[in-house]
Amino acid sequence: MSEKLIPNLLVEDNKFCPGCGHGIINRVVAEVLEEMDLADKAVGSLAVGCACLMMDTFGTDWIQAPHGRAAAVAVGVKRVRPECCVFTYQGDGDSLAIGFSETMYAALRNENITAIIVNNGIFGMTGGQMAPTTLPGQRTTTSPQGRNADTTGQPVNIINQIKEVPVGYLARGSVDTAKEINKLKKYIRTAIETQMSGGGYSLVEILSPCPTNWKMTLEASLDHIKTKVKETYPLGEYVKNGERVDA
Repeated sequence: MSEKLIPNLLVEDNKFCPGCGHGIINRVVAEVLEEMDLADKAVGSLAVGCACLMMDTFGTDWIQAPHGRAAAVAVGVKRVRPECCVFTYQGDGDSLAIGFSETMYAALRNENITAIIVNNGIFGMTGGQMAPTTLPGQRTTTSPQGRNADTTGQPVNIINQIKEVPVGYLARGSVDTAKEINKLKKYIRTAIETQMSGGGYSLVEILSPCPTNWKMTLEASLDHIKTKVKETYPLGEYVKNGERVDA
């Protein structure tokens, strides 16, 4: 029988809903930090939302910022403790609605931090309201007839917003298949390598299912990512070593 290996950083079982992608992402981040021997140098910054549950079960140093301000706090930590591996861990509502300014200005200044943004297309913890990343036509508790892009605007594509400015690394991954999870781990590792080598701002956006608020089974949620979400948010690396690689 094969041994089930759990990273030491995962000190308790996670508290996310069944089928949520956060648990997989937490594990991938833990594996990368331990494999890079950075577990004792890591400092995470998070704010408000489902992402905050990570603070209770992921055994590293954390600072909880006001809603949306995780990037600003991470920048402060990195500037005074440059030897640390400083990362943000936020959902799309937190980082791209309330915290859009903090996210963008950290990138515009090419701050030497790593941002991890989990995109599930809704505000999860508060009940599934429309988020900046909600797809046109997607039903949420605040858009029960489906998002109308004519009145609410187009979904925010944070990769497109940032890829034209000088940053170290940009990528978008997903947790919908084992193959994509393996790619995601490489993206997160490259993002952290970029930071620790002084390469500037790095960001990994991750497409993740929310069966609870999408009101789908896990299987239907994963199929939704494959057939719908990826059309608006294509996967891959966009900036590497400060150079565009998607052109």
